[in-house]
Amino acid sequence: MKPYMANSKYEPVIGLEIHVQLLTNTKLFCKCSTSFGAEPNSQVCPICLGMPGVLPVLNEKAIEFGIKLALATHCKIAPKSIFARKNYFYPDLPKGYQISQFENPLCQNGYIDIELDQTIKRVRLTRIHLEEDAGKSIHAEEFVNKNQTFVDLNRCGVPLLEIVSEPDIRSPHEAYLFLNKLKQLVQYLDICDGNMEEGSLRCDANISVRPENTTELGVKTELKNMNSFKGVERALEFEINRQINELNQGNKIEQVTLMWDDKANNAIPMRSKEMAHDYRYFPDPDLVPVLIKQSTIDEIRETLPELPDIKIKRFISDYNLPEYDANVLTEVKDIANYFDDVVKQTKDPKLTSNWIMSDVLRTLNEQKIKITEFPIEAFRLSELINLIKKQIINAKTGKSIFIEMLTNNESPSKIVSEKGLNQVSDESEISTMIDDVLNENNDEVVAYVAGKDKLFSFFVGQIMRRSKGRANPKLVNQILKQKLDSKR
Repeated sequence: MKPYMANSKYEPVIGLEIHVQLLTNTKLFCKCSTSFGAEPNSQVCPICLGMPGVLPVLNEKAIEFGIKLALATHCKIAPKSIFARKNYFYPDLPKGYQISQFENPLCQNGYIDIELDQTIKRVRLTRIHLEEDAGKSIHAEEFVNKNQTFVDLNRCGVPLLEIVSEPDIRSPHEAYLFLNKLKQLVQYLDICDGNMEEGSLRCDANISVRPENTTELGVKTELKNMNSFKGVERALEFEINRQINELNQGNKIEQVTLMWDDKANNAIPMRSKEMAHDYRYFPDPDLVPVLIKQSTIDEIRETLPELPDIKIKRFISDYNLPEYDANVLTEVKDIANYFDDVVKQTKDPKLTSNWIMSDVLRTLNEQKIKITEFPIEAFRLSELINLIKKQIINAKTGKSIFIEMLTNNESPSKIVSEKGLNQVSDESEISTMIDDVLNENNDEVVAYVAGKDKLFSFFVGQIMRRSKGRANPKLVNQILKQKLDSKR
């Protein structure tokens, strides 16, 4: 399907609803574990199963996490918020209602800024509220009886923050950037791991299209079941195209909920939404209002880490790094912290940035590990970089030592000493090597003198091979040029 932008007479209007699963150890209203991957229905109790006579008790850590995200997204935090019962029936909702927030959410009216074509675009947030998760229905196609559906209630009661954006997003790519920024924020705050594949960050989208240069909103559809950021982008692209094609054919857009099939690159109608659901919200009689003092907000504000936008500015101003480097290094908080730890000891931001953006990030991608699992500690990488700075070893030798350090806990200095890898910087020794190489390659010398300048790199390669990569490249180039030029 062609990109929707080819249909320039229509403008997409997109709003997102994102559920962020919080990294609390226990559920929102009981002491059951929230760990991922346990045996089905092994992390449940009478409270999260909705047994008669049980009473929920609010997890204060979830409130703290919600306030952290509110502060990071410039929201107004409500001094009083109320939990309500959202009533509906589904097999994975044993109580017959979900405890959520409706009229008095935890926070409202924030925003997230995204960088778009070297400009800043602001996406407003309508609200952020707390709610408990439902269970999970498993349509088990791998079982003999394909008509069976199983229910795992481990997820019932797991705390969620629902983030609702205003319809400010105008393209699938903007939605992708927004989701990435939100994921980065929750990871920096340590309130969610941001893993869409495991369901800890889930996204629904409301999409409509309208003629360009108009303000009236079109009929919207809702897209569900998108389990990757790129999947969200593909799904939005598909649905925008579909709506535009319908309008071009003179048809009306029906308000429906669509399930995205990423493998088939297709959206399947799930149910019509001709009218809004009546969830019959009412305040939960078992839960008192949440009262938040300004002093509590101030205390939580003091615990906030340095957030990505501030960190980028610091890396540029304090370390004089290019904007590109600063963005790459701050994408993941632990990588930014690793860079900070290394550069404190190398005092060379750009050289440190080069090593982390190339060798370190490549290793993380190849081994599919996080920086917290990376075997080369910050102090060992800084020692390696300092050996190169002091010209004890050259960069090529440094690369080979780096590879050895991935499986060797010894210090780079010890590896250099044991293997005799010290850089050769004695001018007379290098001069002798160069003379030997020139004498052994007389035909190439004659060709170079005759004007074949590209042979210079050939001689450098031969000299470095003779020195087993230990010769000082700068001195090699300098002395070799003097000797060759003297023959012309």
